Amino acid sequence: MDFIEKVKGFLLEPSKTFDALKEESLEEATKYYAVLAAVYSALLALLLTFAGNLIGPMMGFGNMGMIKGAGAGIGSAIIIFVVFMIILIAGAFIGGAITHIFVYIVGGRRGIAQTIKAGMYGSTPSLLFGWIPVIEFIAMIWSLVAEIIGIRQLHELTTGKAISVVILMIITAIILTIVLAAVIAILFFLSPDFRI
Repeated sequence: MDFIEKVKGFLLEPSKTFDALKEESLEEATKYYAVLAAVYSALLALLLTFAGNLIGPMMGFGNMGMIKGAGAGIGSAIIIFVVFMIILIAGAFIGGAITHIFVYIVGGRRGIAQTIKAGMYGSTPSLLFGWIPVIEFIAMIWSLVAEIIGIRQLHELTTGKAISVVILMIITAIILTIVLAAVIAILFFLSPDFRI
């Protein structure tokens, strides 16, 4: 199955496409994911750089030397691109490993590679449309549904078990975010520079 067929399949017929790629290697899934991650990162970098160059001077940042001409814009776009690529690639593997804990708990025994593949392929809608303001929320939901289908198909689980994996993932992410925010707040308030 070529790249375009995969994209169309994961957008329009995820169940059938996951079945067709059940035996595909993690290396192939990573190549597919890296291409989509690069497209997403490039589009987001251009969007953020354009927005920064447009809004920055209105906010007074242009006078402070933070935004200086096209050269700075290109440099900013490259930095944003590289940062997002690192976050997306590392996140796919780290997130996949965390997700696999829950997959294993509910009975998935087809291996961590299948879980990582479900996440990579399931993120197709988010990587294609997530850089567009407003539409990003729809793309995120679409990707969650695709990932549920991927976990179900690749691990041969019931839909209920696949949904429970994603719910446990979301709850874990919320708890970790709250804990991290609390630690940052505590460190901030304990700082000797903090004044009420």
